[in-house]
Amino acid sequence: MRPTGRLHIGHLAGALESWVQHQDEYDNFHLVADWHALTTAYDRTADLAENVREMVIDWVSAGIDPEKSPIFVQSHIPEHAELHLIFSMLITVPRLERNPAVKEQARQLHLEENLSYGHLGYPVLQAADILLYKGDLVPVGEDQAPHVEIARELARRFNLLYGTVFPEPQVKLTEFKRLPGTDAQRMSKSLNNTILMSDTAEVIAQKLRKCITDPKKVHRDDPGRPEICPLSVYHHKFHPQTAEAADVDCRSGKLGCVPHKQDVTQKLCAYLQPIWDQRRHFEEHPELIAEIIADGDHRAGAVAKATMAEVRQAMKLP
Repeated sequence: MRPTGRLHIGHLAGALESWVQHQDEYDNFHLVADWHALTTAYDRTADLAENVREMVIDWVSAGIDPEKSPIFVQSHIPEHAELHLIFSMLITVPRLERNPAVKEQARQLHLEENLSYGHLGYPVLQAADILLYKGDLVPVGEDQAPHVEIARELARRFNLLYGTVFPEPQVKLTEFKRLPGTDAQRMSKSLNNTILMSDTAEVIAQKLRKCITDPKKVHRDDPGRPEICPLSVYHHKFHPQTAEAADVDCRSGKLGCVPHKQDVTQKLCAYLQPIWDQRRHFEEHPELIAEIIADGDHRAGAVAKATMAEVRQAMKLP
């Protein structure tokens, strides 16, 4: 995950909770992709160290256990850059230009005519991130699946040229779809419509008071359409046992938007309380985050060095 600072509840629902489950089923590596952050924030590097720290706090507060799964920083492991360089020789520019995920991001950021070399090639660096640890499964959303396909192609290409070193990683699609933002668009910091995992109860209440609901439900007794309302999505995610009844009451006009917002605020805060407790602990002991990263760097670095030794031997490099 790219370190952009504190994470929102969309990250929690869409990624972190599944990562927590995976750590009891697989050997996981959790990479802080700070070099990837440079693709869109190369001019804002002063915030990077703090963003890394805040994101790792959110990870461990959500339940990522660094003893089970190393948490490490991409730029601390130079083998990522070395394997990226080698892979960049094995893929063509037209192939990268056909990647729909990069094309869509360039369109959203209005970079079609000014796409950097590093931005175009970040799926190659991502392939190095995966294959350096011989990843079998990559948990991603559907929009990231094309990147994993590039990693598979590079693994095949390398193995064909030099001998089998890498597995072909498979996509493991995340089960929960994206949470909408408080304005019913996709949840994104750039749209200022997020609820952060670290927001206080007062801030969450304030944000949900302003949350967009069904525009046709003007009065409390008007029938609503929960299927288009972010409140209903939050309710289903964070307190599913009462969500269906709330939907029925919304459709009938029995449940007004204001009391529903108050109810969802209470349920969301109760859901986040254990995460808040953990975050407070790590904020009071910042040295623990540094220790977690240092240990993860050491463990991941040992695997990376071993893989690169295989790569150089297969390629007959000095």
